[in-house]
Amino acid sequence: MAGLRKLRYALGCVALWALASCDETLTASAVPEPRPAPATPAPNAYVAPSAASQDLARFYQRVERDLVTRGLLRTDGGGPDTPYDASDLERNFDVIAFYNEYPDHAVTATTYSTEGQLSRWTTPVRVQIEFAPTVEPQLREQDTAQVNAYTDRLARLTSHPISVVTRKPNFHVFFAGKDDSAYVVSRLKELAPGISQPVLELVANPRANIDCFVIASPTNRAPNQFVRAVVLIRTELPDLLRRSCIHEEMAQGLGLSNDSPAARPSIFNDDDEFALLTSHDEKLLSMLYDPRLQPGVTAQDARPVVRLLARELMGQPL
Repeated sequence: MAGLRKLRYALGCVALWALASCDETLTASAVPEPRPAPATPAPNAYVAPSAASQDLARFYQRVERDLVTRGLLRTDGGGPDTPYDASDLERNFDVIAFYNEYPDHAVTATTYSTEGQLSRWTTPVRVQIEFAPTVEPQLREQDTAQVNAYTDRLARLTSHPISVVTRKPNFHVFFAGKDDSAYVVSRLKELAPGISQPVLELVANPRANIDCFVIASPTNRAPNQFVRAVVLIRTELPDLLRRSCIHEEMAQGLGLSNDSPAARPSIFNDDDEFALLTSHDEKLLSMLYDPRLQPGVTAQDARPVVRLLARELMGQPL
């Protein structure tokens, strides 16, 4: 599945999901001596962003200020003004975990659909962070710390093995800018061979209102079990929007693939009220990875278990 996140102040923020399958020798020379060859830059060595990229960064800064001024992008996780009970949790889980926002899979590279079935990881999730050339060194350190901390949090919430690694990753988190399109397209082709052409075109020619996306890939033989994911986050985003992308896309890459206008407090809602994972969303992740629910189970068959899980988490009797 592929999820694309759009900014929504006047533009709107949606998550679009689609499925992508993974089935020298130097010789001395005579006079005159040749000039020394320029040093080869290190992989992903920093390259200053273009004027267009800097303009885009200023645009995103204005967007973030506008959202925060209007009381959106909250970071408090919900409070007395956002009450919810077990019935709310049950209903929201049904919509967010079992259905895709775009059930026709408009950008899919595959021919099957898992609409109405639970999908998640069954193997350890091995996260690796990768930076495209235009990401500043200071931001690389900041983003690395954010992803490391959030990965630990996701592992605690799901009780599933999720960790940051340096080798053999299967969950890639990319930070890249407007100038890095060719680099990102090349890497996505390597990491997700079944990625659809529309997604590649979107990466190559990103619109200003697309700030991040995720592609989570199952196999043809097990279409409800993810084996690879790629998250892409724009480096032009200011701090809070970058953190928001990390929270939403990594959580969606674990299997919470839909949005619901009724979900509150939640990042899985198109209203941008919350920037970071909320107490409500933490419970959704716990339910998603509860062993009493198995990948492939339908929403209808799962409802008795979902009802039980929601009431356990909320401390409410059946």
